[in-house]
Amino acid sequence: MTINRRDLALSTLAMSALALAAPALASSADEEAVAKQVEAFRLAQIAADPKALGALCWDDLSYSHSSGKVEDKATFIANATDGKSKFLSIEYKDTTIKVVGPTAIVRFHWIAEQEMAADGKKVPTNLHILMNWQKQGDQWKLLSRAATKL
Repeated sequence: MTINRRDLALSTLAMSALALAAPALASSADEEAVAKQVEAFRLAQIAADPKALGALCWDDLSYSHSSGKVEDKATFIANATDGKSKFLSIEYKDTTIKVVGPTAIVRFHWIAEQEMAADGKKVPTNLHILMNWQKQGDQWKLLSRAATKL
């Protein structure tokens, strides 16, 4: 069997292309896994489900509101589920996910409406959100979140 330079070059090119495609495939699988966690987080916020929120967040969570208030995991979950308000809707629009190693950077436009339990007042919110998710074993968990008013 004789291998000429052309055949060798083509096989090398094909192997290189496969090697470059493998990380891209892994990244898209990670992006899909992060997207599922982000959606689970959104649904847990609407449901005010402390168990689901707790499972989605790192113990060292840093959760920053657009007011500048920063909460740890326990405080965030307590305040998000205390019944003082309820979300009527939360929409994450124009979501982007970028996976960098074991970290995912998630950005989106948050449009929501809450109803206050005390007076029934409806409060709309329009924010830009930055979330950082980190891989723990085979699960992605929320490490930090920051919000900016639009």
